[in-house]
Amino acid sequence: MSTEKSGRLTTHVLDTASGKPAAGLSIALYRLQGETRTHLKTVSTNDDGRCDAPLLQGAEFKPGEYELVFAAGDYLRGQGVDLPSPAFLDVVPIRFGMAEGAHYHVPLLLSPYGYSTYRGS
Repeated sequence: MSTEKSGRLTTHVLDTASGKPAAGLSIALYRLQGETRTHLKTVSTNDDGRCDAPLLQGAEFKPGEYELVFAAGDYLRGQGVDLPSPAFLDVVPIRFGMAEGAHYHVPLLLSPYGYSTYRGS
């Protein structure tokens, strides 16, 4: 049986419009507790569209509700994409729950006019 300390949270971002990893995209992580939203950290993706380390692991990992906020508009503008004002997608929040001490992988597949996510492995 898993324990809380065995859990970890990871993410990666793929730019589906270019067919490449989304390097340099800023991601903020929040823990949600009722009406309280607590900022835990902000990271950027590396050249492979991944974070250099898990967002949560070990003693930092706690089951609960979380939100990843992806700065999609900043990334897309940085890639030279001509976005309208306001952009259709600027900030992409993904709220999710982690119920057990396991590996939760929350990827983002991104384009200027759509995105998708899933629980990966």
